[in-house]
Amino acid sequence: MIEMKDVWKTYPNGVMALNGIDTYIEKGEFVYVVGPSGAGKSTFIKCMYREEKPTKGSILIQGTDLAKLRERNIPKVRRKIGVVFQDFKLLPKLTVFENVAFALEVIEESPRTIRKRVNEVLDLVKLRDKAKSFPDELSGGEQQRVSIARSIVNRPPVVIADEPTGNLDPETAWGIMDILQEINDRGATVVMATHNKDIVNTRKKRVIAIEGGRIVRDEQKGEYGYEV
Repeated sequence: MIEMKDVWKTYPNGVMALNGIDTYIEKGEFVYVVGPSGAGKSTFIKCMYREEKPTKGSILIQGTDLAKLRERNIPKVRRKIGVVFQDFKLLPKLTVFENVAFALEVIEESPRTIRKRVNEVLDLVKLRDKAKSFPDELSGGEQQRVSIARSIVNRPPVVIADEPTGNLDPETAWGIMDILQEINDRGATVVMATHNKDIVNTRKKRVIAIEGGRIVRDEQKGEYGYEV
């Protein structure tokens, strides 16, 4: 599903964020990406949805090399990748329903399909009753659930979550994990960058640890492995 071959990333200021990354993520896997601050986790994640372009190497998502992708083709490929951000990135002047629907409107789905799909994912994240609410009327956990609904409404095979529980209290964070697990159970590949030691150590999945821009540990049912 995802393959990274000899991926390097050096920023214009000379900082080397990724240093020869090689990894392969199977269809249907749930993978945690961990490591200390400044280790290269964010760059690793951002390269997976072409927010950042690697300096060298290839990143294949379902056979498409993101490193060679022309700018005009990026939006089309991103339709296959759902992205969940730590800070939600909701559109403040749109309702919950409209925020989620927006992802389908840009690909010109029919109004009937949009209504059906949006209601389905709002049911999944348990926010059907908040469909007409605006983001500032929601709690942080509810906003994150809207963000997740938006990321999966077009049924992407890959969901990338960048610190999705980082701004949430522990109880709310576990609720978000339940939703991500449900998405994974339905067949999506989930890659999640996190600093949450309790989640990683309790819900054991594959763990990829990054330090100094390199993968230093890759283990099935691994542990967080760092002090927080």
